[in-house]
Amino acid sequence: MTETSDTGAVAPPGSRTPWHKTIAPRVFWPAAVIIVGFVLFTVAFPTLVGDTISAVQEAVIGTFSWYYMLIVSGFVLFAIWVGLSHYGDIKLGPDEEEPEFGLRSWFSMLFAAGMGIGLVFWGVAEPLNHFAGIPNRATGITQDEQGAQDSIVQTFLHWGLHPWAVYVVVGLALAYAIHRKKRPVSIRYALESLLGRRIRGWIGDLIDIAAIVGTLFGVATSLGLGVIQVAAGLDFLNVVSDPGNLTYVVLIGAITSLAVVSVITGLKRGIRWLSNFNISLAGVLLLLVLILGPTLFIFRDLVQSIGDYFQNLLRMSFNTTAYEGESGTEWQGWWTTFYWGWWISWAPFVGVFIARISRGRTVREFVAGVLLVPTAITFLWFTVFGGTALYRQLFGEGGLIGTDETGANTVDTEGALFGLLEGLPGGTIMAVGAVILIVLFFVTSSDSGSLVVDMLASGGDPNPPTWSRVFWGVMEGAVAIALLLAGGLSALQLAAILIALPFSVVMLGMCVSIWRDFRAERRTMLRVQRRLQRQEITEHVTHSLIDEGLVEPNGNAGREREEASRSS
Repeated sequence: MTETSDTGAVAPPGSRTPWHKTIAPRVFWPAAVIIVGFVLFTVAFPTLVGDTISAVQEAVIGTFSWYYMLIVSGFVLFAIWVGLSHYGDIKLGPDEEEPEFGLRSWFSMLFAAGMGIGLVFWGVAEPLNHFAGIPNRATGITQDEQGAQDSIVQTFLHWGLHPWAVYVVVGLALAYAIHRKKRPVSIRYALESLLGRRIRGWIGDLIDIAAIVGTLFGVATSLGLGVIQVAAGLDFLNVVSDPGNLTYVVLIGAITSLAVVSVITGLKRGIRWLSNFNISLAGVLLLLVLILGPTLFIFRDLVQSIGDYFQNLLRMSFNTTAYEGESGTEWQGWWTTFYWGWWISWAPFVGVFIARISRGRTVREFVAGVLLVPTAITFLWFTVFGGTALYRQLFGEGGLIGTDETGANTVDTEGALFGLLEGLPGGTIMAVGAVILIVLFFVTSSDSGSLVVDMLASGGDPNPPTWSRVFWGVMEGAVAIALLLAGGLSALQLAAILIALPFSVVMLGMCVSIWRDFRAERRTMLRVQRRLQRQEITEHVTHSLIDEGLVEPNGNAGREREEASRSS
């Protein structure tokens, strides 16, 4: 294993390591067998896998939805406490080291990897779904002006402080282990202070295997969502007609190929460049919708929705819809429990990635950058896109919410963004830009995920071999195809919830480990400070006595006076 966090380390010129020695076999092979086995079995028996996932999902949501709500809210409190405490001055790296990446590149990479593709998919669709009462109205959101406001605030809950707090926990534990304690890039070392030497045995192997599998499924969920939306965009642009599974498979194959090319080029070239370009393109699309849409309403809605969010944050964070019976359970599985599971399943990937790019930052900078800044941008994004859609539905021509043959409300979730853009000046051009943006977010999510999984499967090597990067990139695409064949969007959602359950236990252990590590370092710092203070006081008193002539610089005068006084 690599025992350094020097991200610039490379092999000596001319060295060639056999491929089988570039991996951690006790982690790589079990994870690879699980992933390949799942893909092959799902492609062979998609209906059986889809039914099995649904059956297990009902048991998990019905039994553990309260658990998801409780721990994710706990992560928010933990992240805020760490950032505001005296532990915030701890440097994630050597004390005098400057951050490896500039603020703009750092933010672009963590944001693009963290949830970029999800924002594009759900930016219009989620507020409309809440407003339309899909799958039901267990939360009491009504289809009127107040209901529109509640729809935005409910969306803020799912995309605000809570998901980024999940990333803070994993990212901070890993960044401290990698950059401060100089451990390999591996999930297991985030639990070192809790498990001790056992992390180097089979327990540590299981932790890394769970992290790899969870990351693959979490990223595949996002890739599946992205492909569905790209297909809807191409349908809107009349490039394809009535896209189905064949279209999805072709798109996943093509875009995964782009992701493989990006991941081969490495972190400081392909991934960094694409992340910066993604953020710029997303910013242009955001500004166009803001300017061409109901601008004044959007600004008013942003301020009002932020106020409502913080006013109702505590209540919403613990709302398990317990008194709504089966409707409440269904709603949780469709929305909040799905989201909490999705964020937790993404946590190994995003946590390793932002830890990898956060060398040289303090704990306080890390928490503020990961928790607060992306949350603010997310609020703006959903207000611009979701607020514009709700304004059109309430005060404009409508058309974004339909009805089925039973009279129930429906929303074209995959095509909602393009339906909104169609009603704005230059909508076709913006739709083309949106498709490109989704593809690029797809690429950055996939290549970042491939790099992270490869680091874990290579025993913590920050610069893993190219062949295994390609392997895991292909596996991400294969898992996305398998889940789409097993049930489309619903299968993607259910897989995220199921995969998150075991890793949530690891995250709780990370919180304990962070507290132990920070407390131990704080005690060491205080001992050093006290020793330095004693030395400074001693030196100050000595200099004062010398200045007053009570002692000589060599200290002999004081002893001579003492001996003279005794003899007299």
